[in-house]
Amino acid sequence: MTLKIDIDDSAPPYEQVRTQISEQARSGVLPVGYRLPTVRGLAESLGLAANTVAKAYRALESDGVIETRGRNGTFVAAAGAAAERELASAAQAYVERARRLGADRETALAAVRDALRAGYGEG
Repeated sequence: MTLKIDIDDSAPPYEQVRTQISEQARSGVLPVGYRLPTVRGLAESLGLAANTVAKAYRALESDGVIETRGRNGTFVAAAGAAAERELASAAQAYVERARRLGADRETALAAVRDALRAGYGEG
């Protein structure tokens, strides 16, 4: 596993750790079952505070990307199906919120398109 923290990046270090591990897990660079370094070990190797790495690990676990097995360690989870379910749930929650706000279908879809362009850097 290779992670790089860019101090000039506007994203906070924990978010950089979270994003890089998530991308490597989803792309298969980190295979399902891969044992991640301990929080302290990774923090030391990256020159970060242990709480920073712990925050990234908590977010990754919440996203279903990793799973902690107590004293046995932290591992890359089989997250494909879980991630798709969570995405579908988030989309359904968005639709419900948009309807409560009185947005019609086209307005709601336009908001999603705008958010995707902003979030993924697409023109």
